[in-house]
Amino acid sequence: KPDISTVEALKKTLLEAKSIAYSASASGTYLSEELFPKLDPSGAVMAKAKKIFSERVGTVVVRGEAELGFHQVSELVTIEGLDFVGTLPEEVQRVTVFSAGLAAGSKEPEAARKLIACLGAPEAAPVIKKTGLEPLPQK
Repeated sequence: KPDISTVEALKKTLLEAKSIAYSASASGTYLSEELFPKLDPSGAVMAKAKKIFSERVGTVVVRGEAELGFHQVSELVTIEGLDFVGTLPEEVQRVTVFSAGLAAGSKEPEAARKLIACLGAPEAAPVIKKTGLEPLPQK
């Protein structure tokens, strides 16, 4: 597996990669506009990087159309045949937080409350982790 355990290792891996795919979502915007230029001001990384529209990056990697792929963990770990390397080093990681709320005019407020409680319950944590997300910390 390529080494992305530290910022320096990530930079080396990016520079040595033959091709890189990244998502067209907010995570891809972070990579192309902030992280890649910060790690490689010369632009060599961006020159071999391709933004992927309308499909998951992991699918492109599995087909062999890119050597490395970057997408949110939850978009990668469920793709059969993909070798998940890991997450970006903490110093350059950009975390996306998902929230749940109840609309004031909800037609089914009790059902919404039950769904939110279910998603936040300790019993949901293993399923949430399996999908590449991090469950809520328990109090």
